[in-house]
Amino acid sequence: MNGKELSETLRSGRRVYGTAILSPSPRWVGAVRGSGIDFVFIDTEHTPLDRQPVAWMCEAYSAAGLAPVVRIPEPDPFEACKVLDGGAEGVIAPYVETPEQVQALRGAAKLRPLKGKRLHDVLAGEAELEPELADYLARRNAGSVLIVNIESVPALEALDDILAVPGLDAVLIGPHDLSCSLGLPEQYAHPRFEAAVREVFRKARATGVGAGIHFWAEIEREIAWAKAEANLIVHSSDIGLFGGGLRRDIAALRQALDDDAG
Repeated sequence: MNGKELSETLRSGRRVYGTAILSPSPRWVGAVRGSGIDFVFIDTEHTPLDRQPVAWMCEAYSAAGLAPVVRIPEPDPFEACKVLDGGAEGVIAPYVETPEQVQALRGAAKLRPLKGKRLHDVLAGEAELEPELADYLARRNAGSVLIVNIESVPALEALDDILAVPGLDAVLIGPHDLSCSLGLPEQYAHPRFEAAVREVFRKARATGVGAGIHFWAEIEREIAWAKAEANLIVHSSDIGLFGGGLRRDIAALRQALDDDAG
């Protein structure tokens, strides 16, 4: 799946599947390609990945038919342009709380290479694009996916206005930060957390915007959320899946060999 297909699928309401990839090892590309996912989520907010390895990862996964979507360190349009210029087919902006932030990110993802006062005036509704330029920008940026993280109470309160920004492809809940903002740290089964998650899904899908949550703890909960209108499925990460599998295998080996050491 490429960026254009990812955008169209998210807006249609059909599900897309991905996982977070934190390792720049070239051996991961072949393994991930045969896993059945549609895209990879490369995180530079919490992971110390520099611009050059991120660009390499984007080019490699794109060549493998898996749309690379990069989360930038902050909701900054210049950071968004950097990863898109480096080969990302989508950008995720963390901790977005206002429609103004989404508008600025829209300029980076959907109107590149327009910049400066010209871009400001278009985003502010004070100027219109010439038909030829509008057509060029639409074609040039058709494969640039824009996703924002919803992970705080202020974001929930501004959700209607956030979802109204043109060009937004999907919202992705950050469960840990959202649970903390709600005063319910890591209480993912709490009724208030559950209600907030489902409200995000419902409102996003009602406006034709994709919606999902990046989760790693219980696959049954992921399934339940997907059945509650989530269509952006971001399951775990390479580190999480490797760590969990390794723990299970080592525990099985120790038990079979009657070795309780370690």
